[in-house]
Amino acid sequence: MCPLSKQKVLHICRAEKFIPPFIDLIQTNFDSTLHEFVIFGDHKKYSSEGRFGVFRVENGVVGKTAAKARLIIQMHRADRIILHGLFTRVVTKMLFLMPWLLRKTYWVIWGNDLYSKRDSDFSSGLKNISRRFVIRNMGHLVTFVPGDIKLAREWYGARGKAHRCLMYTSNLFSESHTNQLDTGVVDIQVGNSADPSNNHLEIFEKLAKLPSNNFHVHVPLSYGDKKNAELIIEQGRKLFGGRFKPLVEFVPLDQYRQFLATIDIAIFNHNRQQGLGNLVSLLGMGKKVYLRRSISTVDLLDSLGIRWFDVEQIDLLPIPEHSKEANKRRVSETFSKPNLIAQLDDIFKE
Repeated sequence: MCPLSKQKVLHICRAEKFIPPFIDLIQTNFDSTLHEFVIFGDHKKYSSEGRFGVFRVENGVVGKTAAKARLIIQMHRADRIILHGLFTRVVTKMLFLMPWLLRKTYWVIWGNDLYSKRDSDFSSGLKNISRRFVIRNMGHLVTFVPGDIKLAREWYGARGKAHRCLMYTSNLFSESHTNQLDTGVVDIQVGNSADPSNNHLEIFEKLAKLPSNNFHVHVPLSYGDKKNAELIIEQGRKLFGGRFKPLVEFVPLDQYRQFLATIDIAIFNHNRQQGLGNLVSLLGMGKKVYLRRSISTVDLLDSLGIRWFDVEQIDLLPIPEHSKEANKRRVSETFSKPNLIAQLDDIFKE
């Protein structure tokens, strides 16, 4: 497919690990002169240096004031405003004060911006009122997980048009790291970050009670709550000793996928939709994946005919061969780069 969009698109982002690859995807497959990126946050950790059309909001009164003035002009000039997550208070405030911009604004739901802020959003206060107003009147909602759209409508009365899009390259399946050597030990991944929503300790307790101890526990902790990471490491070493393998250093995506290829079983005890990229890679590699039955991701996987397992019934048995091959085929067909480009083009040109 040849992208046809000729609309001017403004992307407003928080500096995160998957934003630089997303910028590269846009500039490689679309007309880069039509896309501008305004990025808030830590520019050193997730650098976007050297990329065309990228405006970084620097710290300091002068820098932030200039960035706000420029952003107002950019928002009015753009045909589409795409919010990559709804985290930046100043942007929410601008949209509240300039509601005519909402009809052309697309909220890419990341998960944490929908779930974790819900309780505070329903308390009193101007910032909570403004955020609820913005979500309710947002023109467009973007996610690949239909359940998140349903929750946005249920919790906030969101009325925007729904768009299904994979959005980021981290959500694509790569077939380049599917080989694995049999070590004779079951390698288990627990969670995808140090965020407390992973509920690691509940899974540690379940694993510690298994009749066999022929397994290693791998826990990615380079991303998320640092204090929680320290607690997880302390408890993990206490329960599993040398069989506990924390991953505390941030690694590039290609190297992380090599790690995922060594995993036999992955257990995600999240209480909300999270870690779609991890799920895609693991399921596409034919790994056995455990999830909570209550999260919205489950409905997505069921709709795609992808086999998953319930965290309430953990064992060390391998995934049945027929389920393994079916999962690999369905993930490869669905989570592909051509699909992502087509979905983005539909959003840009609508």
